[in-house]
This record gives sequence, C-alpha cells and structure tokens, in this order.
Amino acid sequence: MGRSTRQRRAIREVMRELDRPLSPGEVLEAARQKVPSLGIATVYRTLKGLVEEGSVVAVELPGEAPRYELSGKKHHHHFHCIYCGKVFEIEGCSGDFSEMVPHGFIAERHEIVLYGRCAQC
Repeated sequence: MGRSTRQRRAIREVMRELDRPLSPGEVLEAARQKVPSLGIATVYRTLKGLVEEGSVVAVELPGEAPRYELSGKKHHHHFHCIYCGKVFEIEGCSGDFSEMVPHGFIAERHEIVLYGRCAQC
C-alpha cells in the first residue's frame, strides 16, 4: 500500500471516528496519531479530493475557514464553542421558518449556528 493511500485512509478514519465538522488542523492532529509523517499540504489535498468525489462536504460558518464533515447526513445544524473553537453537529432541525420570511420572498435553504460553551469547556 502506497504512502498516499495510507494517509488518505487515516484521514477518512479520523473523519468517521470524530464525526463532527473538522478544520484541516484538527484533521492533521488526529491523523498524525495514525501516520506521524502526515503534513498539512497532504491534508488539504486529500480533503479537496474527498469533497470532489462527494464523500465529504465543506461546512461554512460565518467568519470562519471551512470545516469538513462526512456527506450523506440528514439536514442538521451546528454548535460552535466560543471557548475551544470546536464545532459540533446538532441533530435535526426545529422546522418551518416560513413565518420569518419577508412577504414576497422565497426561502430556499437555511443554516443555523448556535454559539456557546461545549461540554468539555
């Protein structure tokens, strides 16, 4: 098995094991436990490839660099800890926001981010 295959597998495993939106730095830190020689350029290249193949999606939070999570999950939202900076998934969605949409407007999608202190902080 080639080095890049081992590195790619380690990154996939980390995404599955931690199961929350991860920054490239968080991916690097966790995947280095499996492949100590892993570098940040390889993490970025691998994440780009995983997004292109559709197995990973970028999570965009206002004012933040993208984080990455496994694709194929049901619609959900995120909790951003303002103390440690980690982002966590919030299961499901509370529902219909049509009453909040201005008259004559059509909402096509929404994203909700809660900010606060995570359980570890």
